[in-house]
Amino acid sequence: MASSAAAFRPASVRAQGWGWRHAGRSTPAVRGLDLDIRPGERVLLLGPSGAGKSTVLHALAGVLGDNDAGAAPHAATAPRAVSDTEESEQQGTLLLDGLDPRAARGRAGLVQQDPESQVVLSRIGDDVAFGAENLAVPREEIWPRVREALADVGLSHLPLWHSTAELSGGQKQRLALAGVLAMRPGIILLDEPTANLDPAGVLEVRDAVERCVEKTGATLLVVEHRVSVWKDLVDRIVVLGPDGVLSDGHPGAVLTHNEDLLKAAGVWVPGWVPEVRGRNATVMAEDLGNKPLLSAMDLAVSRTKATRRGFRRIPAVPVLNGVNTVLKHGEALSVTGPNGAGKSTFALTLAGLLAPVSGQVNAGEPLARGAGTDPYRWKPKELIERIGTVFQEPEHQFVTGKVIDELHFGPAQLGRGDERVEELMARLRLEKLADANPYTLSGGEKRRLSVATVLAAHPDVLVLDEPTFGQDANTWAELASLLTELLDAGTAVVAVTHDAEFTHVLGGAQLKLSPEAHSEAHSEREAQA
Repeated sequence: MASSAAAFRPASVRAQGWGWRHAGRSTPAVRGLDLDIRPGERVLLLGPSGAGKSTVLHALAGVLGDNDAGAAPHAATAPRAVSDTEESEQQGTLLLDGLDPRAARGRAGLVQQDPESQVVLSRIGDDVAFGAENLAVPREEIWPRVREALADVGLSHLPLWHSTAELSGGQKQRLALAGVLAMRPGIILLDEPTANLDPAGVLEVRDAVERCVEKTGATLLVVEHRVSVWKDLVDRIVVLGPDGVLSDGHPGAVLTHNEDLLKAAGVWVPGWVPEVRGRNATVMAEDLGNKPLLSAMDLAVSRTKATRRGFRRIPAVPVLNGVNTVLKHGEALSVTGPNGAGKSTFALTLAGLLAPVSGQVNAGEPLARGAGTDPYRWKPKELIERIGTVFQEPEHQFVTGKVIDELHFGPAQLGRGDERVEELMARLRLEKLADANPYTLSGGEKRRLSVATVLAAHPDVLVLDEPTFGQDANTWAELASLLTELLDAGTAVVAVTHDAEFTHVLGGAQLKLSPEAHSEAHSEREAQA
């Protein structure tokens, strides 16, 4: 197949005093941005959580604010007081190839951080073709584009009818990249594309991006917190702060000459891990009761349920078998392993939100007469009082329209005081977002809110699915410190994570899961961090 690199016309970006305030927010997500990106340039966009990096990418993709046609997208507007009920507002200019990005849709292709949220159709060929079809690409051109894009991202060995549900996380991210390539964009926008991936998936995606930009010459703008994965692929690093660009230049120069500035801003400087207040070795489990808080015996788990065919009962097919683990007061368990190994399914089963396929989950003494020790059979109030769960997708647990109401919700359901709310908001940097709609927060802010809402209810056990994704170095350190303090106080913590530094900080046990070995998985004790 002949190369279609010539079909990619690299795009340029220009921002002059650009800012954006989301609807329902009193302060801008981005302000005072001045930025020029030349056609074909590769740029890594860094900055603290909540600095507006994702907002910049979504603006360039043309998916921000169709409701504010009166915001004068090409003309600077004077700052003015706003109320929380107004529509979104733009200031300054942001241009893609000299045009408002909303008038140049298709020139930018966006890959986001959650692999699951980007899969549209059930077969990989149809999924890759979806974007090109929506751009009205002639039918005879679409399927050659689809095949070439799948080859470029290393998925050509799969048939076009292969189910998207059977792909790993890394494969789904590469599938999303293939869908972007089939559109022939001038700029590829990557919004933390490796945040939820295992180390192998991270390298798969990074290498696929490198092959694609080498072949096509398209402009690249990637947002990531972890710098080491991308620094050798880009020509330039731009660090975004609250009031515009903090640093801009060659990767080596930015990382070498601005190290203190970058650390203060929460940038993950390669080789540096921020200080975390460590575990208190004087806390003894006997002081809190040595009985297990949560245990699994010969546990098999699945997201599917048993079905019936006539008079026959067809059991669910487990994604994981034979898991055994015990968790006591003040103990941590890190659940690790590649995407697709069943980590999230195991965590949800352990938390009482999915029924075991076989085996047992035991959550200690029941809180109500007749409730038993299987948390899956407990009522919601009994469950949240004992086990607090943070889902992998933060939006799945938001139930109100304001950040402050989310934090008060759990204690109110339990009839408890909410004295921890102010402390949690301060420590997890949510104070200025009290009246914001949770769905308008950045990815990192959503994650911190989802953790805070669970902590506000004072559960005995925390089950956390990827609790550190989307965090800059400073918010990561505060979140890790808060969790280690809870461990010291006797709370038990289960964390599904790909974050090796976080696993080290938690200490305790590691449960390493593997999709190739479903028969047995046991905790391996590690030295306390």
